[in-house]
Amino acid sequence: MKVIILGAGQVGTSVAEGLVSEENDITVVDTDAARLALLQDRLDLRTVVGNGAVPSVMRSAGADDADMLIAVSQSDQTNLVACKLAHSVFNVPTRIARLRSKDFLDDASLLAPENFAVDFALCPEQVITDYIRRLIEFPEALQVLSFAKGRVNLVAVRAYEGGLLVGKQIKEMRKLLPPDMDARIAAIFRGDQPLFPEGDTRVEAGDEVFLLAAAEHIRPVLRQLRRMMTPVTRIMIAGGGNVGLRVAKALEKRYEIKIIEGRKERAELLATELNNTLVLLGDATDEDLLEQENICEMDLFLALTNDDEDNIMAGNLAKRLGCKRVVALINRRAYAEMIEGGPIDIGISPAQVSIGTLLAHVRQGDVAEVHSLRRGAAEALEIVAHGDAKSSKVIGKRIDQIDWPHGVTVAALVRHFDKSVVIGQTDDWTAITRHGEVVIAHHDTVIEADDHVIVFCTRKKLVKKVEKLFQVSFHFF
Repeated sequence: MKVIILGAGQVGTSVAEGLVSEENDITVVDTDAARLALLQDRLDLRTVVGNGAVPSVMRSAGADDADMLIAVSQSDQTNLVACKLAHSVFNVPTRIARLRSKDFLDDASLLAPENFAVDFALCPEQVITDYIRRLIEFPEALQVLSFAKGRVNLVAVRAYEGGLLVGKQIKEMRKLLPPDMDARIAAIFRGDQPLFPEGDTRVEAGDEVFLLAAAEHIRPVLRQLRRMMTPVTRIMIAGGGNVGLRVAKALEKRYEIKIIEGRKERAELLATELNNTLVLLGDATDEDLLEQENICEMDLFLALTNDDEDNIMAGNLAKRLGCKRVVALINRRAYAEMIEGGPIDIGISPAQVSIGTLLAHVRQGDVAEVHSLRRGAAEALEIVAHGDAKSSKVIGKRIDQIDWPHGVTVAALVRHFDKSVVIGQTDDWTAITRHGEVVIAHHDTVIEADDHVIVFCTRKKLVKKVEKLFQVSFHFF
């Protein structure tokens, strides 16, 4: 695939790294020649210095025969103009834009082919906000991902001594669960090494376990692996930038929020934008300020500034002063790997969280959802099975009859998306409905046409092989 990436910032660099490793023809465009030179030294790709919203620069980047434009520069306007040029002048089939402004995102007509011609709009800040919201719902989790439009959850947890399943074989999990409930351990990481989960694999304390179940069953299943934490009620946020503001807005109706911002003008803006949030002017690394604001009573501390070092320092300090749980935004991968599991419970890489939404549009075949796991080392895919028993290598076959690459686990299927299923009820007795029937995958499960198959790849290199398995032969058409 020939892809042009506009912008060599954090998101652009992460996208480039992800796509180069999959043997795509990548060209990166940016105005910063020094940044492009560093990128070219590390990765096998072309670079073009210039403004991507200028036709001559687009042409020199190869827009005449490009398959995809991914415009992820810092400027919404540049990204929108580039997409319009790619559509109207160069006829690029697929155009993806990073957009920060809600005005563009809220009005779908602006992104229509007759206007800015954006096929898919990515807002990293919103993706991170949604990611943090899921982590708050599951305080025990290291990572929470959803598939099939929220029908299935994949949760990564640390197995603790005392969990019912800890020290037991995986196959015993079904005995511990109620008869109407099922789940699947999709992968286990012991240290940094992936273990392929078989029925006789034992779960040990300290293992990072990826557990998959229907959304309504995930909490009872988690109880088998570790003790449950008290629900989050009080949250302190360090940093009132784009991410901090979005997170506070999304959470302030349900939780008690305090936000610390160091810039006076920004703090005043936050105070006008937020209705139920206490805005504090100060430094999140100030010990006296944190103690004064009762950090020891907080359930969660979110370090969301633009500075990795500040986030690490503030997070460490918050934990030392008694905060129960600390989550920090860490842009540099080396830092994220270094700090996680210490005083900071979870390090979130914005680029890695955002890239999944992009990869779903880049993957071959009908890939509905992609999630990057363990900072890009592993991947979870939701692939729609098309064709019939003659044209497909997977349809009509039992899972144990399919030649899966070693390190690939089929965790679940979601079928009958047109069928509505009642999964619970709200406090006022309103029925909660979801579409689709969740089938936890076992060795004798048969894949049917139009099933959404959730596949876990312990190594990213396996993704291509999985995609090939799901490709439909030509005579189907």
